[in-house]
Amino acid sequence: MQRWFSYCLIAVIMLLTWVMQPIAWAEAAAPSKSAEPPTEQPSIDRLPSTENISSEKLSQFVRAYLQVVKLIDQREGELQGAETKSESLQIQQEVEAEALSLIEATGLTLQEYLQLLSLANLDPEFGDRVAAQLQEIGN
Repeated sequence: MQRWFSYCLIAVIMLLTWVMQPIAWAEAAAPSKSAEPPTEQPSIDRLPSTENISSEKLSQFVRAYLQVVKLIDQREGELQGAETKSESLQIQQEVEAEALSLIEATGLTLQEYLQLLSLANLDPEFGDRVAAQLQEIGN
């Protein structure tokens, strides 16, 4: 179970890296609409304490995680079968947009999702909580 979880984690991190790149590029290219300095985004280095993560937040994360993994599984063959770089990029962008929508539909922001994903990979106790809920849903 732990090995499967690690593989899925890697796939989701790769997907979300794709998601974050266009967002960062768009933000960098967009002209600033206010004179206020940009607000600092929470860093993955500053992960929330596992004690502060409610069971509701954990459930939101697990639902989002399962939906994103399912999306990747569904579109993986299409992405691998792309004949041109342009076609591959188009599919990636579609997957990115859909993954972001799936995450936000669970009530999480992308930043929260990424933090919880990192925490699940780095903190054994939280990883066990996630794995237990994944197993519970799978039964």
